[in-house]
Amino acid sequence: MKPASSDGAIRIQAILGDAFRVLEFDESTHSSAEAAAAIGCEVAQIAKSMLFRAADGRPVLVVASGANRVDEKKVAALLGQKIKRADPDFVLLHTRVAVGGVPPVGHATPPVTFLDRDLLAYPAIWAAAGSPNAVFALTPADLARLTGADFADVAK
Repeated sequence: MKPASSDGAIRIQAILGDAFRVLEFDESTHSSAEAAAAIGCEVAQIAKSMLFRAADGRPVLVVASGANRVDEKKVAALLGQKIKRADPDFVLLHTRVAVGGVPPVGHATPPVTFLDRDLLAYPAIWAAAGSPNAVFALTPADLARLTGADFADVAK
């Protein structure tokens, strides 16, 4: 593990500021399982950022525990309209990051955001930081503050 060096990770580090430290690994942290193995934490402590497309075209970000699958019907009910998984082009356009490195912050288009309440069970969680091998540690309270979002039941 080393300090941020890729363009995406450096950009996220700049957005986060000195209160957080973006780390990059030689191995991939693209999936929740890969990230947990590289970091040495539980898969459930990975705060995976998943982008959806609302019926009206807006980006919808769900930051879920790495152990959970997102229940799209629950998210749609919270939003008040149908959603569908975003394709890779939509993700890149709205987040500036390819799938697998999407952070919870720093998006080109500010998304409507929902946080998985199951993340509240952990004092420390880890989120992607702008590249498929970059992450940063934070608390659930940090996540809520950084995103301006609330915790909700979004898991299957």
